[in-house]
Amino acid sequence: HKINLSWARLREIFSVQQRVTATFKQRDGRTLHVRKATFAEANLKELYDALGLPASPGGVQKLTI
Repeated sequence: HKINLSWARLREIFSVQQRVTATFKQRDGRTLHVRKATFAEANLKELYDALGLPASPGGVQKLTI
């Protein structure tokens, strides 16, 4: 992989991906929080592939309170 980008451009590309949390109230009164990353755009996915990293960092995390 030949990537020739400035640090400023790399930061710009990586900045578009977000981690989001969805919160659900369950029937038993507890709250379920689901956290995951948004889909990587094509240019970001290319960088992840070059680095050997998954395009959805952090995976899906679930927490019930």
